[in-house]
Amino acid sequence: MRIDSHHHLWDLSVRDQEWIVGDEMQTIRRSYAISDLKDAIKSSRIDRTVLVQTVTDYSETPELLAIAQSEHLVGAVVGWLPIDAPDAIAHLHKYQDLPGAEYLKGIRDIAQDHPDSNYLAKPETIANVQKLGALGITYDLLTKTPELAAAIKLVRACPDVQFVMDHISKPYIAKKEIEPWKTLMTELATFPNVLCKVSGLVTEANWKTWDVKDFKPYVDHVIEIFTPQRLMFGSDWPVANLGGTYLQIVELAEALTSGLSPSEAEFFWHKSAAAAYRLS
Repeated sequence: MRIDSHHHLWDLSVRDQEWIVGDEMQTIRRSYAISDLKDAIKSSRIDRTVLVQTVTDYSETPELLAIAQSEHLVGAVVGWLPIDAPDAIAHLHKYQDLPGAEYLKGIRDIAQDHPDSNYLAKPETIANVQKLGALGITYDLLTKTPELAAAIKLVRACPDVQFVMDHISKPYIAKKEIEPWKTLMTELATFPNVLCKVSGLVTEANWKTWDVKDFKPYVDHVIEIFTPQRLMFGSDWPVANLGGTYLQIVELAEALTSGLSPSEAEFFWHKSAAAAYRLS
C-alpha cells in the first residue's frame, strides 16, 4: 500500500489562490479536481491520499470534507484554523458538525514567511494546539528555517499532540544551504511526537534543472534523525507540477529512499501516514 500524505485541490471558479503569483507560477494557475488527481497518480501505485488546505479561508475546509466523503481515494483531510485566534476551537467544533467531519484528522495554519517568526510559540497558539491534541487532532507544521525555532518551542510545550512537519521545513535547496536548518531539524527530531513529510522538495530546488543528488544531503539527514519509522511520502501535487510530474515526484522519493529495508519502506510509504492521520 502507498499513501500520499500531502496534496491539494482547488477550484478557481470558487475562489482565487492568491499565492499563485508571477509568470513562473502560471503553469499551475488552473483548477485541480479529484479527476485530475486520479489521472496524475496512474502508474504511481498510490492507494490513498491526505487532502491538505491551501488558503486561509474558513469555507475551504467544509469543501475538502465533502470531497473526502464522496471519494474513497481521499482518506483524511488537514483543514485550516487561524491557530492563535480566541475562537479557533469554536470553529473546529463547527467543522466537526459538518458532513464528512469524520475525515478531519489534522489542522494546519500558515507559519512559513509569517510576519511574526515567533507565531507558533505565541501563548495563544500553544493553548489552541494543546486543545487540538486533547481532541485527537494532528497538527501540521508549515515552516521554513526562520520559523523552526518557534516550532520547536510549540512542540516542547505540547508533548501530548501529534505533530507532522510538512516539506522537511523547506530548506534552501536551490542555494545549497543546509545550516541552520540541519541543526534546528536535529533538535526538532528529538521530540518523539513529531513525524516528518518528505514532500515539497522540487519546489525548493531549481525547478528546471534539479537532480536527485541535490536533495540527498537533506533527505539523508531527516532519515538519520527521524528514522524511517517517523517519515512519510508526500507529493505536494499540484504545486509540485512546477518542478515535475507526479510520477517524477514519486520516482524521486523512490531514489532517495532506495536504501531503506522493506520494513522501513512500509513506514515511509504508508504506516507513518496511516498512524498520523488515523486512516483505516
